[in-house]
Amino acid sequence: MLRDKDTEADFQRFLRRVDDVTNLLQDLKSPDSAVQEKAIAETEKRLREQGASREEEEEEEEECRTTVNRTLINTSGTPRVQAADADGFLAALEKDAKERAQRRRRNEQLANALKEQGNEAFRAGDFALAIQRYSEGLEKLRDKQELYTNRAQAYLKLHEYEKAISDCEWALKCNKNCLKAYFLMGKAHLALQHFSESRQCYEKMLQIDPQKENLFKECVAEARLEEQRLREEQRAQRELQAGSVAALPIQELLQRLRSPGHDLPYYTGAVVLLAGAVSSCTGQTLFRTNNGFSILSNEAVRGAFCAESKSPAEVELCVSLLLLWQAACAGNEENQRVLLAQAEVGAQLPELLSCGTAQIQREALALISLYSEHEGGRRLLGRQDLSRWLQILMAFVKCTDARADSAMNILSDLSGEERFQAQCRATLSTAVSPLFTQLLNFSCPGAAPGRACPALGADSSALCQDGSPNASPGYQDCVFAVLGLMMNLLLESNGTIQDFAVPISGRCLALLSHQDGRIVTRATGVLSRVLPASPSAVQEVVGAGVVKKMLKFLKAGGQVTSSYAIKTLSICTKSSKRAQEELLKGDKRLRVLLALLRSGDELTVANAAFCLSQCLLLPGAASALLGSGVVQLLLRHAGGDAARTSVQQNSAIALGRLCVAEPRHIHQLRKLNGLAILNSSMKYVQSS
Repeated sequence: MLRDKDTEADFQRFLRRVDDVTNLLQDLKSPDSAVQEKAIAETEKRLREQGASREEEEEEEEECRTTVNRTLINTSGTPRVQAADADGFLAALEKDAKERAQRRRRNEQLANALKEQGNEAFRAGDFALAIQRYSEGLEKLRDKQELYTNRAQAYLKLHEYEKAISDCEWALKCNKNCLKAYFLMGKAHLALQHFSESRQCYEKMLQIDPQKENLFKECVAEARLEEQRLREEQRAQRELQAGSVAALPIQELLQRLRSPGHDLPYYTGAVVLLAGAVSSCTGQTLFRTNNGFSILSNEAVRGAFCAESKSPAEVELCVSLLLLWQAACAGNEENQRVLLAQAEVGAQLPELLSCGTAQIQREALALISLYSEHEGGRRLLGRQDLSRWLQILMAFVKCTDARADSAMNILSDLSGEERFQAQCRATLSTAVSPLFTQLLNFSCPGAAPGRACPALGADSSALCQDGSPNASPGYQDCVFAVLGLMMNLLLESNGTIQDFAVPISGRCLALLSHQDGRIVTRATGVLSRVLPASPSAVQEVVGAGVVKKMLKFLKAGGQVTSSYAIKTLSICTKSSKRAQEELLKGDKRLRVLLALLRSGDELTVANAAFCLSQCLLLPGAASALLGSGVVQLLLRHAGGDAARTSVQQNSAIALGRLCVAEPRHIHQLRKLNGLAILNSSMKYVQSS
């Protein structure tokens, strides 16, 4: 299996010989005679040694052989003879190299075929056969990295971690930057509880490819969790051996829950007592190590938990189970992982959320909240099929009690997870957008309270004040979370949003007068992301006065809100002449845009330059900028080295339009020696 020191040394010699032959061939063809003579001498030496070893083998097969040493180049003859011998030798050496290359190609074909056979066996779950095929492939081609890493992966499946590590080391001898080798070796070290070595493997992986940061974080988090689990279990074991009074009740109560033949109140009482006993970290660990999460193996308990229509006793037992799991999982990532690994739990959670029993729904939401509050828990939730969860959670926002708050907190927490976003986008047109517009509908002035979020807007007097939404703190948190969710979903373009762009834009526009600045910022952000999908939405918001609103925010100077506002203005001025006219009317000398051109944020500068270029299509706009220093600003950006090419391009277009519309700006451009930049920018002006 190529594992002892002699085999490793032999393998290294094999790799060196390949390099040496290549180098000798290059030196023999060198135009430098000194290099060529040195290469000839080295080759003669090697061939003499090889010839001597071959003679011993050939003497056993043939008794009579010529005694002429054909491996030597005649160094005593004339230069012409020496040259002829050297050419002949070089031809023989090249022929030998070609034969070696052909043999390698044949072996590589065989090795690839065996690798595919191994892959098929691996996919079928026959890891022993996969290892056999990969090993046969390595007999054909000893330096094929993929065979080592594939075999290491199979060894991992069979829990042969030392062998997996050895194969990863061999793969790294073939390719020192093999990411898969470091990844698998980290997994093997982790399984052996070599935590430091495991982290070193993951760090090396990140050094090779910084783009693997997300994978690196997941791997390091897994290692941290495993190390924490080991420490907790060791501490719990010490307390158990010391006769801790906390350990005994947990074992006894679990034994009661595993005993069959009792009625539901008996099991409910045991679950309630158990929930009190697992409140500490040690209690949580002992609950897990004593197989506490197998409670559902009791048929009576499982039947009550999974019943479609629950009796009062079944409801009480189900609520007790949810409270127990909350106690066992609070702050304990390993327990959270083990709980969701139970098939019945993952399958039943959406059923519990939609069961119609408010008490069960509240505790199910509380349990899910434990997961959504931290990164590791959100990753665990992301592995579930959340497509149904999404609709249920969105529907909870319309409830009249704390379930709405819990659901929105969960949605807000999950909204940053890539997997959750992907599932949300899949149901954007059927679930997310309709509910979003419904939830925000009552925020508009004059809307009927309680239709979308009754709990959060029951008091109609709280909805509006002087024509502006002014809802309760609970409502504000709800809207803030919904807007955050929509912003994340709209990070990527989605064609289905076109159907809802107009109502969504209208709801967001109404929120721009909200007293809560956080809501105003997010509403502006949603506008900046939804408007590009719909020209109709642009016309609607422009007609409703969005330009005036955006100018107000830009003059106020809030950085985040300003970045969304200038993006919104750039979208509006791109397709609406009315937006251009209103912008120039609201800022006659375009001082707001000039100030944004001095921003340190490239995206803001690019959008400001774009807006300016659109306004310069209007009569009188360029003249209004005389003496403003705009030429110097645009020239600096057009000829600069910003990371975003849109900065140079938009600034160049604006500069060209400025000078075309008002030739007096050319004089300033000449003084700044910027005519070359203007000439180079004309291609942008002509294509714009």
